[in-house]
Amino acid sequence: MKQRILIVGAGFAGMWSALSATRLLDMHGHRDTEVAVLAPQAELRLRPRFYEQEAHRMVAPLAELFAVVGVRFIKGAAERIDVDGQTVTYRDAQGDLAELGYDRLVLATGSNLVRPALAGLEHAFDVDQLEGAVRLEQHLKSLGRLPASSARNTVVVAGGGFTGIETATEMPARLRAVLGEAADVRVIVVDRGSEIGGALGKGPHALVAEASAELGVEWRLNSSVVAVDAGGVSLADGERIEASTVVWTVGVRASSLTAQIPAQRDGLGRLHVDGNLRVIGQDAIFATGDVAYAATDELGNYALMTCQHAIALGRSAGNNVAASLLGVEPIPYRQPKYATCLDLGGWGALLTEGWDRQVKQVREAGKQLKNHINNILIYPPAANRADALAAADPLIPVIE
Repeated sequence: MKQRILIVGAGFAGMWSALSATRLLDMHGHRDTEVAVLAPQAELRLRPRFYEQEAHRMVAPLAELFAVVGVRFIKGAAERIDVDGQTVTYRDAQGDLAELGYDRLVLATGSNLVRPALAGLEHAFDVDQLEGAVRLEQHLKSLGRLPASSARNTVVVAGGGFTGIETATEMPARLRAVLGEAADVRVIVVDRGSEIGGALGKGPHALVAEASAELGVEWRLNSSVVAVDAGGVSLADGERIEASTVVWTVGVRASSLTAQIPAQRDGLGRLHVDGNLRVIGQDAIFATGDVAYAATDELGNYALMTCQHAIALGRSAGNNVAASLLGVEPIPYRQPKYATCLDLGGWGALLTEGWDRQVKQVREAGKQLKNHINNILIYPPAANRADALAAADPLIPVIE
């Protein structure tokens, strides 16, 4: 009877785990282990691009890729993990409960935006998942059918972190595409921080401020949204902003499935893993991507909930889960190089390197790199067995 590596999740980490596990099994001529992926859809949803327009296009099909490398895809949503029985209960495509056993489990179920118990938050949009990004896009297009007003022309973005900045700086162009180039649009970022772009560090923050000023993006610093309604938001300092569009970008947490695994978790719900991405205290379970609290180096840095980390984490988890069944040496996860490429809309983009975020490229040069990342680097490999498995080598750096 075949053994089974079950990977739950088909995001960046899940997809690369499946390819990397298959690669190592193939290298050892091993045919007695099935690699299976359980996920709601056989597609990679390109979450880093959901702040852009045409969000419905930000998906890449995986069925052909999985088929050509020999990965079994199972359509369904995991609901329960039985650690002792080594089974996962899921709801299948027909809505019925079914069960899968595993010899090794790779949890790659990602993260979700946190929606706190805030009055009226159901009126806010987000760009966290594909459905939410599509809903926002449909809403923005509908604004053109409304009579002109200050509220119609105003977008409030709650949160001035990475996602909030990319969403806000893209928004003036998105609004004018709907309302006309001459429209008097307003985009306002509400942030608890004391500096524009302060969450990104000293290097980038001045350039984020420059880009915001050039694009007309306003900031409300040292403040927060305390209530949302159909007509706008109320801020902690008492200010009322009339806005037909509110986008919530504050806070993220690992998949709730991590709570079903008896193991230590960090404040974001991520499972503590060892250097090979095995969940500490669980011999048969590995965690990767946004559900893994994983050290990137020996300097005290830990992987962030970003696709650049998820890609490498996925390659490492897949390799090491297969190695654990084959009885061969794993390759410890290490990702010492860290960079960010922040899209700043019509201003361009900003590339930083290192955990201290030293600025390396700005404006058009940065934008060209951002376009390359968004349109090429984060997409899955072509459905060619040899090339796809070669691309899953855990020693390939995500960032050169």
